[in-house]
Amino acid sequence: MKRSVCLRCVLQRHVLQQKELRWMSGPFACALSGSFHGPKMSDSDLSMRTLSTPSPALICPPNLPGFQNGRGSSTSSSSVTGETVAMVHSPPPTRLTHPLIRLASRPPKEQASIERLPDHAMVQIFSFLPTNQLCRCARVCRRWYNLAWDPRLWRTIRLTGETVNVDRALKVLTRRLCQDTPNVCLMLETVSVSGCRRLTDRGLYTIAQCCPELRRLEVSGCYNISNEAVFDVVSLCPNLEHLDVSGCSKVTCISLTREASIKLSPLHGKQISIRYLDMTDCFVLEDEGLHTIAAHCTQLTHLYLRRCVRLTDEGLRYLMIYCASIKELSVSDCRFVSDFGLREIAKLESRLRYLSIAHCGRVTDVGIRYVAKYCGKLRYLNARGCEGITDHGVEYLAKNCAKLKSLDIGKCPLVSDTGLECLALNCFNLKRLSLKSCESITGQGLQIVAANCFDLQMLNVQDCEVSVEALRFVKRHCKRCVIEHTNPAFF
Repeated sequence: MKRSVCLRCVLQRHVLQQKELRWMSGPFACALSGSFHGPKMSDSDLSMRTLSTPSPALICPPNLPGFQNGRGSSTSSSSVTGETVAMVHSPPPTRLTHPLIRLASRPPKEQASIERLPDHAMVQIFSFLPTNQLCRCARVCRRWYNLAWDPRLWRTIRLTGETVNVDRALKVLTRRLCQDTPNVCLMLETVSVSGCRRLTDRGLYTIAQCCPELRRLEVSGCYNISNEAVFDVVSLCPNLEHLDVSGCSKVTCISLTREASIKLSPLHGKQISIRYLDMTDCFVLEDEGLHTIAAHCTQLTHLYLRRCVRLTDEGLRYLMIYCASIKELSVSDCRFVSDFGLREIAKLESRLRYLSIAHCGRVTDVGIRYVAKYCGKLRYLNARGCEGITDHGVEYLAKNCAKLKSLDIGKCPLVSDTGLECLALNCFNLKRLSLKSCESITGQGLQIVAANCFDLQMLNVQDCEVSVEALRFVKRHCKRCVIEHTNPAFF
């Protein structure tokens, strides 16, 4: 009995050995030894797979031609191009449930590096960065440092933020940009520091001394700068064409310094090359200051004097004497401007394209008639809040300014459907029309406008007694029109 038991153990051991040899001679042994005919799998790839978390896309399907009954064939690697067969690291064979896994062969995934981009591409990317970010890029490495200080990237300096020490920043930047051309920064053309409240005269003086090629300066909201700093800039930067000092309450004039005026030749006179000037919210600007500006800035084409509340008709008279090339003019909220001022503005004749006289309460139909008679090429008129304008003024405007594209006559209670009808029958190119708070406007006037002005893109009828049917009529005839209204029934 003991002998038979031993014989049975021997037989079992023999069977197990045969199974083990058969298993070791299969594809697993080939994969481990590297003698399999398919592509090899690196150790790192094998170590990334375990039976507990296999990738479903890598498990070999049972009907794969390269496998029959769980055994590999020598032709499996040639039948599947670009693939390899590997064994997932597993626990001992007793726990092996599915030893064969197909792993798609992929080239080593290289991480894309920005360093592979050529210099011209890097410079193009840097060109979209603001000044502070560009300075940070210069601190990454030597290559980025050289690229970040490419002269083509420093035609413009833009700084924002109320807490930025702008004076020091401008000093450091201009010093670095002046390395190749000592004390002179020839490439810088635009400086925008709007909203930087810590900017003082010292910062503007740095710009004036180092940037003779400056063409555009924006210091909107920098209320600490004074006339002297502005004088330095316009005197030492002869190419300056665009100046925005809106919100700079201490600026009362634009002029040359006395030294610069003495140095100028008699032929050149005392002129400044500024063409665009924005002095919005310069509350202390008076007629005498505007007189000085006009006398020195004779090439002005765009002038914005919104909320310069001390200006009167006399200041506009000085302006028209010297600045005959103005195309755009805004005197909105200048409450002392009246019909006499509009008579002076009408001297610009066909050169005037844009005029804003919003909330000039002293303007009436008389002033509108002057402008309409002589400024036949007017494209934009903002007369919101001019309560003295009636249907007669609108009629005269429509008949003489047939190319008008934008008109704002909101808060003009004396304008009614009669004026709208005349406007619609003459100004076919009208694209924007604001009738906000016009109490005399009804749906009939809107329908006439919609039936004749097919290109209308914006219509403001807020606080107007207009029916839903009239609004639908406008929407039906002017497909691209955006209607601003206060009628809850229309949507």
